[in-house]
Amino acid sequence: MDLRPPRPGRPRGRRLWATTAAAALLTAAGTWTAVARSNPQPDIHRTDRTMSVNGVSLDTSYFTSGSKDTRRPAVLLAHGFGGTKNDVRAQAQDLARDGYTVLTWSARGFGKSTGRIGLNDPKAEVADVSKLIDWLARQPQVQLDKTGDPRVGVAGASYGGAVSLLAAGYDHRVDAIAPAITYWNLADALFPNGVFKKLWAGIFVNSGGGCAKFEPDLCRMYERVAESGTPDAQARKLLEARSPSAVAARIKVPTLLTQGQTDSLFPLGQADAAAKAIRANGAPVDVDWIAGGHDGGDLETARVQTRVRAWFDRYLKDDTATATGPAFRVTRTGGVDSTDGNAVLRGATSKNYPGLESGLEPIALTGREQRFANPPGANPPAVSALPGLGGGGLSQLSSLGVGVSLDFPGQYARFDSAPLSTTLRITGSPKATVHIKSTSQDAILFAKVYDVGADGTQSVLPSQLVTPLRVDDAKAGQDVTITLPAIDHEVEQGHRLRLVLASTDLGYASPAAPATYTVSLKGDLKVPTAPSVRTAATPLPSWVWWLPLAGIAIAAALLLTGRRRTAVAPPEPELTDVPLQITGLSKRYARSADRYAVRELSFRVEKGQVLGLLGPNGAGKTTTLRMLMGLIKPDGGEIRVFGQAIRPGAPVLSRVGAFVEGAGFLPHLSGRENLELYWRATGRPPEDAHLDEALEIAGLGDALARAVRTYSQGMRQRLAIAQAMLGLPDLLILDEPTNGLDPPQIREMREVMIRYAAAGRTVIVSSHLLAEVEQSCTHLVVMDRGRLVQAGPVAEIIGSGDTLLVGTATPVEEPVVEKVAALPGVASALRTDDGVLVRLEPDGSAESLVVELVRLDIPVASVGPHRRLEDAFLTLIGGSA
Repeated sequence: MDLRPPRPGRPRGRRLWATTAAAALLTAAGTWTAVARSNPQPDIHRTDRTMSVNGVSLDTSYFTSGSKDTRRPAVLLAHGFGGTKNDVRAQAQDLARDGYTVLTWSARGFGKSTGRIGLNDPKAEVADVSKLIDWLARQPQVQLDKTGDPRVGVAGASYGGAVSLLAAGYDHRVDAIAPAITYWNLADALFPNGVFKKLWAGIFVNSGGGCAKFEPDLCRMYERVAESGTPDAQARKLLEARSPSAVAARIKVPTLLTQGQTDSLFPLGQADAAAKAIRANGAPVDVDWIAGGHDGGDLETARVQTRVRAWFDRYLKDDTATATGPAFRVTRTGGVDSTDGNAVLRGATSKNYPGLESGLEPIALTGREQRFANPPGANPPAVSALPGLGGGGLSQLSSLGVGVSLDFPGQYARFDSAPLSTTLRITGSPKATVHIKSTSQDAILFAKVYDVGADGTQSVLPSQLVTPLRVDDAKAGQDVTITLPAIDHEVEQGHRLRLVLASTDLGYASPAAPATYTVSLKGDLKVPTAPSVRTAATPLPSWVWWLPLAGIAIAAALLLTGRRRTAVAPPEPELTDVPLQITGLSKRYARSADRYAVRELSFRVEKGQVLGLLGPNGAGKTTTLRMLMGLIKPDGGEIRVFGQAIRPGAPVLSRVGAFVEGAGFLPHLSGRENLELYWRATGRPPEDAHLDEALEIAGLGDALARAVRTYSQGMRQRLAIAQAMLGLPDLLILDEPTNGLDPPQIREMREVMIRYAAAGRTVIVSSHLLAEVEQSCTHLVVMDRGRLVQAGPVAEIIGSGDTLLVGTATPVEEPVVEKVAALPGVASALRTDDGVLVRLEPDGSAESLVVELVRLDIPVASVGPHRRLEDAFLTLIGGSA
């Protein structure tokens, strides 16, 4: 078998690997098995096969849709380390639905595949990919560039991302790749600057099943380095041979690089090196820095997968009209979403990738020469990230401005800047030069930059990242230029920057012998500002941009999603006049196969109704609204608005208006100017805004001419409602519209909703103010734990004949209430201030209940149907609120 790399200029279409022995099919199951879906989109067919490839058995799944005779581009989807092909099944189904044939597989040593783990050995895992491409070339559904050469892309995250890069370097039949949160040079990732990243290396080995699951050379290398704490040249050579950097000159295909900001395993510098090398080969390269990474945070899965699909549409389907996004994008974090406690994300972009050293600005540091200790045994160690043990939490707290890093007194030197006179955005790798001297021959130090609050007490280590340094011949003293970790972080005016060099770090191996280090400054801290990177809008005060408008979010979702090219579900003619029908709607929690935020939800809303969506925290209300607005995709079921299926980019979304709690406005503009600016941003004609009608309904009067900064909270809320009403959408969605309002303002908001629906339009309002819902809504949907509890007119639910309020002369104790709940014909019982609220089973009756209550010696004073929505709500959800 020819394992030599292709020669430069070798004609496209010649295969890298000899094909004297075709991959034999050992077993096949589920041939053309349709993946069940509740909407009328094309069925997805999955065939599970075990293939004999290069002496091992690989467990594979092949996904197609539509006609078996239609040839389409192919995508190979690789999984992350420690995972299996099942981890990418959902993405495979989505790509198949969008017109691709997709092949997934479990890599050697994982899942049901045999063989030992080679960390993407070119002679093993990478060679396997070429055999899978051979197999794709023989399938009748796969588009070919020529015989034996399929049109194929490769995507994957982490371990799978590296194999996509390597496949492009070793097999020039690969046409486009989309690697995510992965490495360019594995030796640099695990042995940065010659320092052993011991915690991450240990996690690698353990998550792979132990050293015996790896190729013998890898196992021996790990044991040797772990014991000595020092990477040797042989170890570095072994890992470099398994790195994409080894074939850098041969990766010449369009590449979308997604890298994580909260990632102490494969930091942003890995993607930077890949981008520079591949772009030097003349290939298109886009770079996307996401909020999450191997240390946790938000992986932005839906957005990233949408961008990957657009990338393949452009470079595999040759759809030149597809927008693949900016050359560079970075996700920035600001504030907390009040609905779910998650960090609020926004994007900044540049037409060109700025690299890690763009717009360097000097920041003067002060501090005398300092001495500190490397303690015996390197204990106690400083703490930055805790890989695999909580780094995600640390990273998210850091992004939100909460310091959690720990440096021990006497074990570090620090140098501070003066308070910043203006806000500073760092985008890239800061640099500093210091002089380091040690009582030992060699020294290991850990450099990091803190953001220190104006009061000097709160320090934030952005993304919990550090740079380890090995200084040879340190006894003589050395000038060392430190390239600090790449970050995207805003330092507020009045804050200071602090350069810290510590002698220990929990994640790395440090010398066990005690030593004394001496460090002094040799220049300024040079900070990259990447001036070409801009947010989509003019920076606003934090209270404005961390509470995004639902309308803008919808617009962003439409742009990010791009044009879908599969058949759109046809409208239901009998539902063309029905504002909303939800059928069997389900949404699982992220990274969970069996935990649901919403499960099998069904209800219908008619014209002229004001529907209240009720439920305790965690009931699934917000998730339902986000699916309704097309912001997130359901895992099952369907949503139809006026007969049209809701999906990102659906034209019918133009008939939907939405308001999310705490909408933001430009405070220096008037109310009218804010609304006009918003409408222009939607790109729709000015005459479609119906601005005056929306304002009349909102009832703002002369206040429209005043600057929004002079508005009361109630006026801001009504302005936000007016914004949602622009275009007079037939379906208006309001999420907690009365939050923070006083009683008169709540009454005004109630009148706004009633006036809007009076013209035959429909309003859906989610609120926790039950008394207000009772007065303003005509119908209710009550949810609990993701499921529908009851739906119907307010009067019917409040006056439901199966719910009785049993008044008692004296308070009833909880054990007695439990006995009532266990009575025949009783569905539930709940203690209230007035007695017991009882919901009857269909076969229960008030007469039999009274008999049983008397038998239990309960001092019954009255029995009758209850009349409060609060009581009905508590009864329906069983007190889970």
